[in-house]
Amino acid sequence: MRDQYNNHPAECMEENEIDLRELFATIAENKFTIMAFALLITSFAILYALYKPNVYTSQSILIPKEQGGKPSLGGGAAALAAMAGINIGGGGSLDIAELFKNLLGDYAFNKPLIKKYRLDQMLDEKNIEKHLVFAANQRAVYDFVKSFRTKAKKQKSYEDILFETHKKLKNILSVSTDKKSGAITLSAKFEDRFVTKKLIDIYLKEMSDYIKRLDLQEIDEQVRYYEDELQKAKNLDLKANINELLSALVKKKVLSQAGEFYMVKQLTKPQVPYIKDKAGPKRALIVIVAFITSIILGIFFVFFKEFLNEEKPKKEEEIFENEYKPIIE
Repeated sequence: MRDQYNNHPAECMEENEIDLRELFATIAENKFTIMAFALLITSFAILYALYKPNVYTSQSILIPKEQGGKPSLGGGAAALAAMAGINIGGGGSLDIAELFKNLLGDYAFNKPLIKKYRLDQMLDEKNIEKHLVFAANQRAVYDFVKSFRTKAKKQKSYEDILFETHKKLKNILSVSTDKKSGAITLSAKFEDRFVTKKLIDIYLKEMSDYIKRLDLQEIDEQVRYYEDELQKAKNLDLKANINELLSALVKKKVLSQAGEFYMVKQLTKPQVPYIKDKAGPKRALIVIVAFITSIILGIFFVFFKEFLNEEKPKKEEEIFENEYKPIIE
C-alpha cells in the first residue's frame, strides 16, 4: 500500500485538490442559502438578547470571628469538656460557609422564610417588572413577547408556589469562600437590582440567627445537665471542674450576644447595584456565538442536502437494475 501511494503522489494530490474544490464550489453555489439561514438565526438571537433584562449582583463579604477571646479551661475541665463533646471555642472551628450553603439548599429552612417575608410575591414577575432594565432602556421587544404569553396559567397550590420559590432562591443566592483570606461572600444575582440587596439582608440575618439559636439551645441544655451533676457530685475536684466548665459555658453564651451577626463580622454591606453595573446578559457574545454557529450549521445543512441528492440517483439506479435486469437477461 505504501509503495502504491509513493508511486502516484501526483494523483493523490490531484484527488485531494479536486475534493477541496468541490467543497468550496458547493459552498459558493449555496452561499445565499447559508447567508439567509445565518441571518434568520442571528435575527432571533438579537431579539432574544433584547428581550432579556439586565441581571444585577449584590454581595456582602463576611469574615469569620477570631477565637482569641474564647474562654480558657484548666486541664481537668478541658478534659471533661472534650469527653462530653463540648466546644467552648464559640463555633470558630466550624466551616461557616458550608453551614450557609446547606441552609440555602434546605427547603425546611427556606419555607418559613418565604412565608415570613412573602418572598414568593417579591420574586413574582408582575412585581419586578417595573424595576427591569433593558438594552438602551428599550423594553419594546419584552412587551411584544409578553403579549403572546397572556394565556391563563394553571392554578397552583400554595405548597407548589413555596417550593418553586425555593428553587428560584437556590439559583439567585450563592456562597463562596476565598481560600487565602478565609473571607466568605454571600451573593444575590437577579433581574431586580433592589431585590438582590433585600435578599442578602434577609438571609444573612436569618441564617446567623438560626445558627445562633441552635448553639444557644445546646448551651442551655449543657448548663442544665451540669448543674444537675454538680448537685450530685461529692468529689471536690470534680465539683471544681464542673464549676469551671459551667463558667466557660456561661461566658460563651454571653459572648455570642456580642456583634450583629453570629460567628461572622460583616466586612462590606450589600448595596443596590448601580443601574449600569450589570452582571449580564452578555448580549454581544450571544449574537456573535449565534452568528458563527448559524454559519457552521448552514454549511453542514448544505453538505447534507448535497449528500442526499447524490444518494437518490444511486438508489433509483439500483431499483431499476433490480427490476429490469432479469428481463434484459
